[in-house]
Amino acid sequence: MTQTGQRHEEAIAGVRDFNRFYTRFLGALNEGLLRSPYSLSESRILYELGTRHSVTASQLSAELGMDPAYLSRLLKKLREADLVLASASAEDGRATVLSLSKPGREAFANLDRASHEEISNILMPLGPDGASTLVGAMQRIRAALDPSTTENPPYVIRPHRIGDIGIIISRQGALYAQEYGWDGTFEGFVAEIAGGFLKSYDPKREHCWVAERHAEVVGSVFLVDAGGGTAKLRMLWVEPSTRGLGIGGRLVNECIRFARDTGYERMTLWTNDILVSARRIYEKAGFRLVAEERHHSFGKDLVGQNWDLEL
Repeated sequence: MTQTGQRHEEAIAGVRDFNRFYTRFLGALNEGLLRSPYSLSESRILYELGTRHSVTASQLSAELGMDPAYLSRLLKKLREADLVLASASAEDGRATVLSLSKPGREAFANLDRASHEEISNILMPLGPDGASTLVGAMQRIRAALDPSTTENPPYVIRPHRIGDIGIIISRQGALYAQEYGWDGTFEGFVAEIAGGFLKSYDPKREHCWVAERHAEVVGSVFLVDAGGGTAKLRMLWVEPSTRGLGIGGRLVNECIRFARDTGYERMTLWTNDILVSARRIYEKAGFRLVAEERHHSFGKDLVGQNWDLEL
């Protein structure tokens, strides 16, 4: 088996293992969900009917991805239990409109309350950061499996927090090795810059911005005091999966805004000519190329560039 085939089989095993864990974790294998007399499928039908004004059986089947015959059997059971009402549609006599009866609304309210309490009990021990990480992971799974439901999801730009710098060093080291073949000395270079920033950080004159999406760090940039009224932009980075959302431009604009508000007279940065996307962002922001020099760094022959912006 090829290495690609082996990784594929490992991924299959990983997904199946998670599915087994999650169905057990949710109690989905029990006869009744949330200690109720209703199965997972029946509870989902009650939820859908309890959170909308009206829906037809065909609409419900399509939206839930449920076999129409199976749905019909479940609806028959719920109607016999006096939980669901069915009536002919005023617009299309062939369609059946579904709604909850009074006992059905009570059953839905009990299920909804039990679900809320159960999730609250799960999240409470995790704390705010842990809960945010968990929800972010769920959002990433959803985006990977169904991108159409999370097209251009929002991101936030925030100041760095404890723990962010380690992530930034790790991701930049791995990313530049993957995309450009740079060796481990680049990760050391990034670690040295980031460590120096933390050691002598002056929040009145310097800053680090972090881009976060689905509770995951996906980009960052640093602004440091280079002396003589000059601010230096350093280590702009955006995760490949989020490129095209405008994160890089936002990060650079934050640097420029901060430098102007702080009273710097100019900004400078150093990059390499092969970082084409970053160079386009700098040009768009008004930076101009002032010098180039060939050098051998990070295991590669490169062309370094200095860019300046008068503020």
